[in-house]
Amino acid sequence: FAMSSATSTASLPSGLDVLTTFPDVLFIPEIVFGGLVWILVASSKVPLPMVQGWVMFVSVFCFVMSTALLCLYICGAHGGSSSWVTLVSGCHEP
Repeated sequence: FAMSSATSTASLPSGLDVLTTFPDVLFIPEIVFGGLVWILVASSKVPLPMVQGWVMFVSVFCFVMSTALLCLYICGAHGGSSSWVTLVSGCHEP
């Protein structure tokens, strides 16, 4: 909770400044490893294809949402609103 309150008082970065702040720079390894996860899931052989389908859906969905959030941050769609901090932290909590 302390990180959210400290981040909400500062202005949110936009443009390429997103890639210089610590919490936001974690989008890059998240996207890289997320892509690797769904590639590995897609290439594995499992006895129940239905289970693999759900795991594939969740991994691709999280990959696409992380990429979309990074693009929105870079475009500055947040407009400096602190509610975006809650949105991003909510997406990263299981």
